[in-house]
Amino acid sequence: MTDSFTQHSPHLANRHAAEIRFQWAGRVAIFLALAFLFVMIGSIFYKGTGAFWRTYVALDIDLSKDAIDPQDLAGASYGGLVKKALKAKFPDVKARRDRRKLYGLVSSDAAFALRKWAEENPAELGGVRKFWFVASDDVDVLRKGGIDVEGKESDRRVSDKELKWVATLAAEGRIEQRFNWAFFTSGDSREPELAGILSALVGSAWSLLVCFFLSFPVGIMAAIYLEEFSKKGWWSDLLEVNINNLAAVPSIVFGLLGLAIFLNTFGLPRSSPLVGGMVLALMTLPTIIIAARAALRAVPPSIREAALGIGASPLQSTFHHVLPLAMPGMLTGAIVGMARALGETAPLLMIGMVAFIADVPQSILEPATALPVQIFLWADSPERAFLEKASAAIIVLLFFLVVMNLIAIVLRRRMEQRF
Repeated sequence: MTDSFTQHSPHLANRHAAEIRFQWAGRVAIFLALAFLFVMIGSIFYKGTGAFWRTYVALDIDLSKDAIDPQDLAGASYGGLVKKALKAKFPDVKARRDRRKLYGLVSSDAAFALRKWAEENPAELGGVRKFWFVASDDVDVLRKGGIDVEGKESDRRVSDKELKWVATLAAEGRIEQRFNWAFFTSGDSREPELAGILSALVGSAWSLLVCFFLSFPVGIMAAIYLEEFSKKGWWSDLLEVNINNLAAVPSIVFGLLGLAIFLNTFGLPRSSPLVGGMVLALMTLPTIIIAARAALRAVPPSIREAALGIGASPLQSTFHHVLPLAMPGMLTGAIVGMARALGETAPLLMIGMVAFIADVPQSILEPATALPVQIFLWADSPERAFLEKASAAIIVLLFFLVVMNLIAIVLRRRMEQRF
């Protein structure tokens, strides 16, 4: 009878066709989503990987006693020695404008690097020594293929004379690229070739530390009370609705709250990780409470009943039996909340963490910036080399986000294996 119905049903073929179309629509949607993700990630890596390498230029520096007095290292003209080496390399450059361009082949940090070496190695002074200096951002972009050398001279930042000088140095083996460790060990700078992310990383770390120690215990205790001890009624329903609504509030609203309360009312330090962490804690608190309550609900009721059956009090049942089993899920929610906080920019902009900060903050009270804000600042800069830095900082940010989410997945798997 079933076979007869199946064979003669006029709508069955249409239902099968509709199901097949739906499956293919889902496959196409997944393919398009992965394609867009691949294009976005690929473009970021294409633009940003160059920032992990830095161009250096070699110059022969005169370290004789006439140039640097070993008894008066602070009085030497280190910038003049760098310029003298460039003039000696290209003696035909006479015009003042051309000399200015010639001196611009190396970074403004060359004089400071030379002075630092002289102060650290006074016994090695004397004669002529070969030094590798960081190249300027224009030379760096040129060597990485970011400047169209075939175009008109008026359409590019590097003139034909500069192209000739760079080609001469490259032919003599005086230009090379090395891994840019300074990108991870130095702070922000007005010069793209010197800018790094260390100050932003430390600022983000301080802010996340404050955020975690404020939001995690408060969120866990709130979830335990609401799920295990509060009486069910209109008051608990109202709290649950408001917590869910707070989880959907735009992050900039929390920034406005931090600006009005923490800065204007309490007078806390502006641009400090303390205020940034407090604002991020307010933003992540609803997420942690919701995840913690879900973890508590996932614990089988039989565990509570067994604990109460052997004489444990409700408090002992919760903290000795239920909470240890729910803790992996709670940590998962906390890590997801921290990952969201790590990528937030809008609330930090509202409390002043958008300032130019070159020094690495040593405490939660010193002015600092955060990695997403640093990306925003570099992306908004007119210097083309900063775009490469911004893309590299995005790669670093994505790396930390992926690591945090992987940790959350591992904890979630552990929680699923307990029951």
